[in-house]
Amino acid sequence: MSEERALAALEAAGVDYEITRHGKVGSLAEAAALRGVAPDRIVKTLVVRRSADDYVLVLVPGDRQIDWPKLRRHLGVSRLSLPPAEEAFAATGYERGTITPFGTTRRWPVIADSRVSGTISLGAGAQGVAVTVDADRVIDAVDAAVADVTA
Repeated sequence: MSEERALAALEAAGVDYEITRHGKVGSLAEAAALRGVAPDRIVKTLVVRRSADDYVLVLVPGDRQIDWPKLRRHLGVSRLSLPPAEEAFAATGYERGTITPFGTTRRWPVIADSRVSGTISLGAGAQGVAVTVDADRVIDAVDAAVADVTA
């Protein structure tokens, strides 16, 4: 199961976490309230396609979105896209809304927006399951590059 894979990868990386389980949510504000964090503390893991079978995971604060020109400049490419849900699943082994940089079926490069800091809440491989973790530990564990890539 995806949740077990994500949690095992967190443990193997030595990242302490607190798990939160809640049902489906209808908004960022609702998810933040159920997780006991501010909306900007929820960090989405987005799959971005650089080219065929070449992806990067981008950690984005919940209240922000990817700034495509900034991300393209950072990666030194002229074209990027969000793949369809089934392609993101094939690349990570996680459904959209549950994706985490831990336990993906293949290790992809990770970029953390420069605003990802302090205590954050990440998806944990299953709908309605999240982990509260220290951003610096996550960034170190997944060897993420840190850059200003959101608006």
